[in-house]
Amino acid sequence: MKPAGEHRIHQFFEVSVWLKGAHALIECVGGILLYLVTTQTIASWVNMLTQEELIEDPNDFIAGHLSRMAAGFSIASKEFYAFYLLSHGLIKLLLVIGLLRGKLWSYPASLVALGAFMAYQVYRYSYTHSPGLLVLTVFDAVVMWLIWQEWKTVRRHTAR
Repeated sequence: MKPAGEHRIHQFFEVSVWLKGAHALIECVGGILLYLVTTQTIASWVNMLTQEELIEDPNDFIAGHLSRMAAGFSIASKEFYAFYLLSHGLIKLLLVIGLLRGKLWSYPASLVALGAFMAYQVYRYSYTHSPGLLVLTVFDAVVMWLIWQEWKTVRRHTAR
């Protein structure tokens, strides 16, 4: 029987891994959609969504920013983001499946992958200053800690 603290960490571990899995699925769907949708379609969707706001307030920061981004969204950018989302999502899905099944290889592989993703997120943050990247990086750090704790527990139990 697991001690109460170990059981609580395991529960947090499972929830965080399921959340990572849901995020990975969203990334995969987003990547596939980006591959399938043209840049012109993306621009028209953004224009349709921001049109009323820009008529009401031509200086609206968010609507104006989205509109300018959509207008300058190149095919190369679209393909990069599609590839990034799909590959990132697939890697995370593979790791999540391994973690949920308790596969020993998935613990160190997840730590390496999350560490690499976090390094890239910090690098991107240095250019974008996006608070979302900071939140994602902090969440990834917590998940890494939980994976590490779970891995220690699994190794301790398999050594017995």
